[in-house]
Amino acid sequence: MGGGMRFHLDEHINPAVADGLRRRGIDVTTTFEAGLGGAKDSMHIAFARRERRVIVTEDTDFLALARSGVEHAGIVCCCGTQSVGTLIEFLVTMDGCLMREEMVNHIEFC
Repeated sequence: MGGGMRFHLDEHINPAVADGLRRRGIDVTTTFEAGLGGAKDSMHIAFARRERRVIVTEDTDFLALARSGVEHAGIVCCCGTQSVGTLIEFLVTMDGCLMREEMVNHIEFC
């Protein structure tokens, strides 16, 4: 199943993750590519929702926004010390197992 996942990496995620995902054919944007450097978290959520992208972050403020009822296209919270390779493999697995629609207003922890 799965496939077609689109991700948006916030500024705390190593840009090498974007490179690794792209080499595997996965659609991904970064904070800086989207022109969101220094933007509020709510702007990231609005961008990602509009673009139907799952936000990948280490910032727990996104979780607070989600808990407050802010709608989102999905959040992956990596609040640990995953290596770049581990995070890439986690996201590739998500892409293979979940449909984009399943992530709407859903949070995954890696």
